[in-house]
Amino acid sequence: MKMQKVMTLQGHQGAVNVAEFNKSGEYVATGGADRSVKLWNPQSGLCVKTYSGHGKEVLGIAISPDNTKFASVGGDKAAVLWDVATGRSIRKFTGHGARINDVGFNFDASVIVTGSYDATVRFWDCRAQSYTPIQILSEAKDSVSSIQVTKQEVLSASIDGKLRVYDIRMGMCNVDDVGHSITSARFSNDENCILASTLDGVIRLFDKENGELLASYKGHKNTDYKIISTLSNDDAYVVSGSEDGRICFWDLVEGTMVNSIAAHGTGAMGKLVTSVTYHPTDDTLITTSTDGLCHVYSK
Repeated sequence: MKMQKVMTLQGHQGAVNVAEFNKSGEYVATGGADRSVKLWNPQSGLCVKTYSGHGKEVLGIAISPDNTKFASVGGDKAAVLWDVATGRSIRKFTGHGARINDVGFNFDASVIVTGSYDATVRFWDCRAQSYTPIQILSEAKDSVSSIQVTKQEVLSASIDGKLRVYDIRMGMCNVDDVGHSITSARFSNDENCILASTLDGVIRLFDKENGELLASYKGHKNTDYKIISTLSNDDAYVVSGSEDGRICFWDLVEGTMVNSIAAHGTGAMGKLVTSVTYHPTDDTLITTSTDGLCHVYSK
């Protein structure tokens, strides 16, 4: 899995925590410690627009399926719904008792789902007049670190070591105990598997249906901080950042590391790579880091 750096996105003041491609992959949104979200053209490196309105750092971003809106969450305990074109906030949802770590949209962007340090998952109706959550899930015993929403399921990961898959239509919840604090969890692109990053320095792949451990991926450093790992768009590779500045690639099936790139410094000079996000169709990825830079890598 050979990749080379083709662009650096520079403009945030302080650490960048998250990046998210829009559904067509033409643009990428990044959120950082400077309390802003920035929209970039990753090919030209141009910052198209900056969205300011959070009181503290931005920790999570979700872009609507039609690319017209996005939601951002962060340390100010608020979820903000934005209009992409105008740059204006449409609504602000408050009610969580602590920072919000992640956010997702449902299939038609009528509902956003948030996961918080207060150990709850909350559903917010973007169309209703009420600003109170329409549902609260409180099964987690510790901070909800990661959220992903599909057409009929919500994947929630928690520092309590549990993966929870909520079937929205059936009203059921399946729970798998990973045994270690989970900082990030994502469905595979075919939605048959779940990739979970944990603070014991291991990334694990589970079968969604029966919870069977399919593979483990090691060799990066992740024992202290949240790192958002991902899969390539064809589910062939696992990709993750590392606390020593590297991005690492593993063969999904074999479990072997096939590449390691010093993306944000090396050794003692390496800066935490906070997230890796993969382009929906092309072999392009974005890294974010505490060094304030976002790098674009491509084959």
